[in-house]
Amino acid sequence: MKSKRIIISLIISIIVALSGSFIKLPYYITKPGLVNDLSNMIHVENGYKEEGSFSLTTVRFGRATLFTYLWAKMQNDYEIMPIQHVRQEDESDEEYIKRQIHIMEASQKAAIAIAYKEAGKKITIQNNGVTVLEVMKEVPAREKLKVGDRIVEADGMNIKTSEQFTDYLKGKKKGDHISLKINRDGKIIETSVELVQIPGYPNKTGLGVGVVTDKKLTTSPGITINTKDIGGPSAGLMMALEIYDQLTETDLTKGLEIAGTGTINEKGEIGPIGGISQKVIAADRAGIDIFFAPNENGKRGSDYEEALKTRDSIHSDMKIIPVDTFDDAVHYLETMRTSG
Repeated sequence: MKSKRIIISLIISIIVALSGSFIKLPYYITKPGLVNDLSNMIHVENGYKEEGSFSLTTVRFGRATLFTYLWAKMQNDYEIMPIQHVRQEDESDEEYIKRQIHIMEASQKAAIAIAYKEAGKKITIQNNGVTVLEVMKEVPAREKLKVGDRIVEADGMNIKTSEQFTDYLKGKKKGDHISLKINRDGKIIETSVELVQIPGYPNKTGLGVGVVTDKKLTTSPGITINTKDIGGPSAGLMMALEIYDQLTETDLTKGLEIAGTGTINEKGEIGPIGGISQKVIAADRAGIDIFFAPNENGKRGSDYEEALKTRDSIHSDMKIIPVDTFDDAVHYLETMRTSG
């Protein structure tokens, strides 16, 4: 009888352990990630070498289980985020990852564009339609469009940019249908989608999709970028600096290890990101000398202010530099003095 109770207790313990390890909770756990030297990912044809480095910083994240949730509660540098703060409603993990990869691709192209223009190098940009980044829940488009689809025609009209596409939709009303020609993984598909009132926006009619202009860049010298499975837009600034440094003879690093974060657009404007505290911690652990943080034009509670607080809380001597534009970062590096 006693042995039977022991066996039952053991079985219950195993079930509890398995449940705690595999059943996913509606939360994500984030923690400091890796610091990746961008010279290993970005190669400009016959580009100049640098003595130091420019690195992107990442945040590691994953769905919470009971065990990881409890563990995160006890860690100062972990963050627990409700699932709706990370993914769109009704978006699967696969769709989220795919969306982040497409956002990274758009960020790469913006970084290339600003770096080549600032370096005075040849670059041409061709707009080739719009890429679908997300599709809202409970809209007809959900059954017709997928993340990654490239819309090339609407009602027989060639679509080149996201602005052109959204402007065209403004002339439509709820219940109208629009014929679309899309490129899905190299295959051309034609479909018709009904326009609806956008959930949460009573005066707005549309498809309920988020899109970005798909751009084809041609550069001289040539460039290749391989960021593997890293997603999101936050490496834009650091990629632009790495590309610019390989294009220009003067070494902006001056032998220092430089990291940072921030989105970037083709105007060179830097935008805020998420998880900056964890990125500062990751950079400090990697021995980074200088960390660029979005200043948000001096906004209270900016990423820069958060980065300063984090640096001070971990007693780091890493320099945190506020930047609003690509030129801000370049100017700082050009004018900084190094010891020795």
